[in-house]
Amino acid sequence: MTRVYLDHNATTPLRPEAREAMLAAMNVVGNPSSVHSEGRAALGVVQKARRQIAQAFGVGENDIVFTSGATEAAALALAGQGFHASDIEHDAVGAWTVNDVPVGANGQVAGAEVLQLANPETGILQTIPDGTKFCDMTQAFGKIPASFSWSGAVMACASAHKLGGPKGVGCLILQRGTDVAAQLRGGGQELGRRAGTENVIGIAGFGAAAEAATRDLDSGKWAKVEKLRNILENTLEESGKPIIFVGKGVNRLPNTSCLIAPGWRGETQVMAMDLAGFAISAGSACSSGKVKASRVLRAMGFEDEEASCAIRVSLGLDTTEDEIMRFADTWLDAYRRYLARAA
Repeated sequence: MTRVYLDHNATTPLRPEAREAMLAAMNVVGNPSSVHSEGRAALGVVQKARRQIAQAFGVGENDIVFTSGATEAAALALAGQGFHASDIEHDAVGAWTVNDVPVGANGQVAGAEVLQLANPETGILQTIPDGTKFCDMTQAFGKIPASFSWSGAVMACASAHKLGGPKGVGCLILQRGTDVAAQLRGGGQELGRRAGTENVIGIAGFGAAAEAATRDLDSGKWAKVEKLRNILENTLEESGKPIIFVGKGVNRLPNTSCLIAPGWRGETQVMAMDLAGFAISAGSACSSGKVKASRVLRAMGFEDEEASCAIRVSLGLDTTEDEIMRFADTWLDAYRRYLARAA
């Protein structure tokens, strides 16, 4: 059985460009902070990646702070600030904010100091007002035009593994003139904002992935993914089965479909599809294993029973129409069986 991966919002396959850059970086011996030739070679790898990522975000090179991922970047930006946000934020962000800003039934948020650009569960996009203190760009970066320079945010975060880079590396992006207090202290790396020897190999992969992702975005590849997502949703809708498509009719990521099959628990769907050879999820990967109703969907006004019956199908650049149709047929067959048992 050939498995089909439809959980790209959790993590993406490593891009060939990232793999090649990482393999090359493995042969670089020095520490980027060392002043000898080997150290300067390692620093050159980091500087190249910093340029690639800065260009992708439309910022200066010194506006990028490398971290272990978006989670660390969010902590670096938000710890002790007490900014206000809504309950649709990722746990890595919501852990540091006062989550009291209401969410509309369409998933839209107004008046938050901290606001994600795209929700990882529903794919719903937000408009980021000027002066927004912090924007989580992790899920949107590489899938939609998302230049930090015109986002309106003061700070933002991203992770490499969401756009074909390696796991374990990300960055904080700062508006020119903005600074943060280091949480990790010891060395003077990252202009004193994040101590610790840089993850040269991971950073190299991040830079290559960001450059390749920008190229793919400019070439219109994600429009083809959106077409496949719409084929999936139309096929399921035409079945006549009771299905709620969360965020349909609202601006969403081109690859994300959040479905509610009333009564059929999300984790049961995930297990059934896994056995059938399809990888999907019941929400954010960082919340996996927590058998409870989606906090995001509850914030949008869904009852616990509905919110517990949601799945997320997230496509990638290599997803094919054949894979989408195979998934649709398999999922509908399983749903029919569930409905027959529940009757």
